[in-house]
Amino acid sequence: MKFFSKKEVVAIIIILTAIAAASLSNFRISLRRARDTQRKNDIGTLTDALVRYGGDFGSFPISRDGTIVACKGPETKIDNKGRITNLVPCEWGKDSLADISDPSYPAYLSTLPADPQNEMGSRYMYFSNRRRFQLYASLEGADEAEYDEKILARKISCGSRICNFGLAYGNTPLDKSIEEYENELLLNKR
Repeated sequence: MKFFSKKEVVAIIIILTAIAAASLSNFRISLRRARDTQRKNDIGTLTDALVRYGGDFGSFPISRDGTIVACKGPETKIDNKGRITNLVPCEWGKDSLADISDPSYPAYLSTLPADPQNEMGSRYMYFSNRRRFQLYASLEGADEAEYDEKILARKISCGSRICNFGLAYGNTPLDKSIEEYENELLLNKR
């Protein structure tokens, strides 16, 4: 039986190293794309849940510091007219989006999703004035079709990164704040 020569062993090692390096690079790209796909799906699911919530309540939850203010806290009460007061910000990845006045009603979203890299400081952002809302995330891949330079130019913090992807209610633009957009609508009516 004939063994490999030193040159053949070196050639095999070089080939295997090149294959491993290419595979590792492709694996990292696949993981990034999977996280970006999850972000896009999460924002779509959140949008659908918020539209259903808005349809039932006649308005969207307000926002505070990029969070959805629709969760029950220690001071939350329902007054004699059925109005809910003292709601608190919901935690991404922990709380649900539900009708807290009727626990038997199915939740709009059983758990608000968190960014796949939440532990590393990445966050979803939500802005609302009750009539409109905007949801933002930060995609890792600038080659993603939904990566939006106009959103990036706003420099909205999605935690440890700058937001560059989003969805909004109706025709609310993502490249300006809700307040800016509503001011433009008022000016155009005059």
